[in-house]
Amino acid sequence: MDLGLEGRVYVVSGGTKGLGFATAEALVGEGARVILIGRSAVSVEAAVGLLGDSAAGIAADLGDPDTAGSAVALAMSRFGRLDGGLISVGGPPAGTPLTTTDEQWRAAFETVFLGSLRLARTLCEGIAVAGTSATGSIAWVLSTSAVEVFPGLTTSNGLRPGLAMLITDLADEVGPSGIRVNGLLPGRIATARLAALDESTGDAAGAREQASARIPLRRYGEPTEFGRVAAFVLSPAASYLTGSLVRVDGGVTRHP
Repeated sequence: MDLGLEGRVYVVSGGTKGLGFATAEALVGEGARVILIGRSAVSVEAAVGLLGDSAAGIAADLGDPDTAGSAVALAMSRFGRLDGGLISVGGPPAGTPLTTTDEQWRAAFETVFLGSLRLARTLCEGIAVAGTSATGSIAWVLSTSAVEVFPGLTTSNGLRPGLAMLITDLADEVGPSGIRVNGLLPGRIATARLAALDESTGDAAGAREQASARIPLRRYGEPTEFGRVAAFVLSPAASYLTGSLVRVDGGVTRHP
């Protein structure tokens, strides 16, 4: 299937590693060009180097109010158009309702919620200004915690369900202008983040074995498997998909 991504341009936050980089790699592999956002200049340079001339990037924190505008401006100056973006934010620290401090909640809200909303808003504005494609597409990387509790990740459990509702709300608002907005709900995908969570149990191998036993496919997903789904959702091939939450979790989520 031709996804219709040739020549299109997407901003990818969290694009230097994990699910963000896997998506950027899939997009570039289909002929798209990407602007990566990452916190470290070293990681941005390394990721851009791996993706080649089809990529550029900025080192910035999504919680910084200037980051979204800088990324969109770079897309226009470097590639001359904007077709959408993947909004991926690193997972907030582990904790429980009783152990998570006010400051941890504020920090998580600034990046996970407000920072990603700001990027989505700026992407919508940029797509409209660019006017280079009939439709635009935004995909939000959430988590299965958007629909059911992930033990030990209280801030994620608190913020991501709100973002899931925001996706539907935004999809309703921008749909008439041809912009699609969807959410992606990765389950246990074998990223460095998940490896660290398994390590934190004191028995990484045991944690992975127990978690895998609850997944119908009996294994963790690979970042490339997530990246291919994300690239499809962003692409014109998914032109009638909006306001949806797409689970990429091996079937583990039992919530309807």
